[in-house]
Amino acid sequence: MKLITATTLVAAALFSMPAHAQDKIEIGRLECTVEGGIGLILGSSKDAVCSFYDSEAAEPTEVYYGKVNKVGLDIGFTEESVIQWLVLAPSTDAYAPGSLAGQYVGVSAEASLGLGAGANVLVGGSSDGFMLQPLSVQGQTGINVAIGITGFQLRSATE
Repeated sequence: MKLITATTLVAAALFSMPAHAQDKIEIGRLECTVEGGIGLILGSSKDAVCSFYDSEAAEPTEVYYGKVNKVGLDIGFTEESVIQWLVLAPSTDAYAPGSLAGQYVGVSAEASLGLGAGANVLVGGSSDGFMLQPLSVQGQTGINVAIGITGFQLRSATE
């Protein structure tokens, strides 16, 4: 029963956050490859390598390194996964090299039994001015259930 309640609360938060995104403008997308790992019941921490593509670029315009930290229910294991987010900002000129670096926080939910999926909505970056909204559902393989708060630390590869 607690799992159903927690799932409902996280799903409600995931689907209500994009309303805030209406104040933001899409400036590109961020694609991250996240290492596999084991959920430790109360959380997990995984490294990521990310590429930022501005709205008009076919090739990545900048590389970032990150760490995904989850606090909440996280049980099981996953293999390497790929997450894609739309990058939203207050204006089209908000992006400058390195400006996505910083701390992001939000809610996430994912489940895998063989093949699986997840969704994460995060807010942060320089001056908390950016929002990462799921572009597509996260694809992953493994046996895992995770619901909770996600922290995402992102730093530019040029640092």
